[in-house]
This record gives sequence, C-alpha cells and structure tokens, in this order.
Amino acid sequence: MYTVKEVAKLLDITSHTVRYYTDKGLVPNLQRDKNNNRIFKDDSINWLRGAKNLKKSGMSVDDIKKYVELCLEGDSTIPERFEIILKQKELVLKQLDEAKLMAEYILNKEKHYRNIMNQVIPDDTNPALWHNGRLPKNDSQSCQPVNEAKIAD
Repeated sequence: MYTVKEVAKLLDITSHTVRYYTDKGLVPNLQRDKNNNRIFKDDSINWLRGAKNLKKSGMSVDDIKKYVELCLEGDSTIPERFEIILKQKELVLKQLDEAKLMAEYILNKEKHYRNIMNQVIPDDTNPALWHNGRLPKNDSQSCQPVNEAKIAD
C-alpha cells in the first residue's frame, strides 16, 4: 500500500495531481484508510500511470474519464476505446507536424543569424527597420518561416 506522496514520487507527478485524478474518478475503486486518506495498491497505480500517459499525450481529463469508464465495462468497449485512441493519435500527429514546422523555422533562424554574425549577409532581423511590413530587399527569406500561414494557425 502506498500513500499519495509515495505514489506521486513513484510516478513523477505532484501530490496535487494524484488527488485531482482520484477526485475526477480516474482511479476506480480507490481505497481509503481509517482516517479517510487515499491508499494505493498496484492496480490503483496502474490506473494513475495510464491516466498520466494519456494526459501527456494531450488527452482531456473528460476523455480520460470516458476511457476509464469504458475499460471498466469490459472487452465489449474495445472498439470505442480504439476510437478514442485514434482521435488522440490524430491530435498528437498534428501537434508533431506543427512542432516540426517550428523546429524548421528556428533552425533557419539560427542559420540566418550565423550568416549575419559571420558577415555573410547584413542584419535584416530587426522588424523596426522593415518598411511596410516587408523585409529589406537584401533578405534571402531564410529568416522567414517556410510556410508562415501554417505557423500562425
């Protein structure tokens, strides 16, 4: 049996998060001691670990709660749980694509600044010096994102 503090340390989350997840019903059949303190067995820790990982993937607490409820209903809900996972996969992959765009943008920015510092090109990075929202004519466009419209979304 584990305390909230022990579980928090074990799962590398805060005690507040452990309490929040249990209060939201993400840990079925949570047990309490004679003083009404939460106590955790291995199965409770497994539920928390699952909730933590789903949350890290960006899933909402409400969707995790629905997922937990479906798990408790049994194997007949596997297709529904699969759909929840597919939905989350799409969101995660979209975030990954956005992160790749931002990584490309910042890598181009780094290269551009290196070229400025090595005096390969003049400094055109200060927006205060741009005219009518446009870059100076000598800009190689490398300080602009590949697809600025996508990044702004």
